[in-house]
Amino acid sequence: HVQLVESGGGSVQAGTSLTLSCTALGRIPGMAFMAWFRQAPGQEREGVAAIDTGDGSTYYLNSVEGRFTISHDNAKNTLYLQMNSLKPEDTAIYYCAAGRLDRGDNVLNPALYKVWGQGTQVTVS
Repeated sequence: HVQLVESGGGSVQAGTSLTLSCTALGRIPGMAFMAWFRQAPGQEREGVAAIDTGDGSTYYLNSVEGRFTISHDNAKNTLYLQMNSLKPEDTAIYYCAAGRLDRGDNVLNPALYKVWGQGTQVTVS
């Protein structure tokens, strides 16, 4: 049984930075893609950033590109999201997820991810 455990959320002021972590407890065989999603109250869950842990390719939501950086430490089996220049509209619960995606898939589509963390709140004021 695999678990994803997020940490690093909090309340910060606009313009500052925050780093989220997501550690996989157990192996996730075949699930080469990991991603961060977020969900604000009353809104659908949206993909923020994804990474192919096999070749390191990264993908970003347009509104966070240049501000957020996704990375994965294979040795620690941990996913990170470095968030800079945070804005109030970044406020949401952030979730990490793992999945097995195929070439051509929309890597920011939450329906394609099978293993999810419990979420961590990020509030920007």
